[in-house]
Amino acid sequence: MTEDDPVDTHDLLAIGAFAARTRLSAKALRLYDRLGLLTPAYVDEVNGYRYYRAGQAERARLVALLRQLDMPLARIAEIVAAVELDGERAAGLLAAYWAGAEERFASQRTLVAYLRGRLSERDLAMNGVNGVNGVNSASNTEGAYGQFTVETVDTASQVLLTQSRHTLADELPEWIGASLGRLEEGAAACGGTTGAPFVVYHSEVSMESDGPAESCVPVADRAAARLWAAKHGRAWSTRVRVEPAGRLVYTRITKAQVAHPQILAAFEAVERWIAEQGLEVVGPCREIYFADWAAAGPEDPVCDVAFPVAS
Repeated sequence: MTEDDPVDTHDLLAIGAFAARTRLSAKALRLYDRLGLLTPAYVDEVNGYRYYRAGQAERARLVALLRQLDMPLARIAEIVAAVELDGERAAGLLAAYWAGAEERFASQRTLVAYLRGRLSERDLAMNGVNGVNGVNSASNTEGAYGQFTVETVDTASQVLLTQSRHTLADELPEWIGASLGRLEEGAAACGGTTGAPFVVYHSEVSMESDGPAESCVPVADRAAARLWAAKHGRAWSTRVRVEPAGRLVYTRITKAQVAHPQILAAFEAVERWIAEQGLEVVGPCREIYFADWAAAGPEDPVCDVAFPVAS
């Protein structure tokens, strides 16, 4: 059809009729047109009236439903386009989006719970009430602190294969995954791993401060670890060190709670608990990863946030 060909609008639905059929408002349909999500089949150049094909109703309803999920427009457009070619792929795109959304909601729920507890503690302190959720005695060695359960554990000496890097908070998750992956591969040549991998923060990592952070994997063979580190050290800042036996104060957190800045609430809770117990921090804080990250859901425990203290 060319621009000069007449259009028989009797075969099309005016925007009012189409809105009624799709149970959407004309305002919503005009918005979808502006956003490029649902283009009318024909627009009258004289009066600007929009006309739609009856077959576009299903697409209109799909767009409306996806928007109720607070889905970004680009993702909606991707799913709608995929439906017309491969419904299974479209379903996969929706599943991937919702998995990310659930993880984000779980993370935000954790932060809200922490903030509510913190604000309540502030209210108690202003009214002269001491203690937090029953933890009020310097003689306690473990217990619930806010929403976090804080405990202590004694650790044995470990030979560590490590990599260090200065990194900001937005780059940190990708670097942790990559560096621990490299070190765990290297551990196979060093007698295997002997404990959970962890990340040590020698200085603050935020959007303003770049650490450094140090990824660590405990290995069995110190001599083999030295050889592996010598081979890869220049490219990856790899070295071997021995972590002495000691005591850790820690709290266990879920995958959702690992997200920044939510994880800061866990670090703060442990620090405050340590101060209440009158303990002395003797080293940098750390995150100990004991679970399969890829297989874990948002509410599954995956990590211990810990500080070494004088034993």
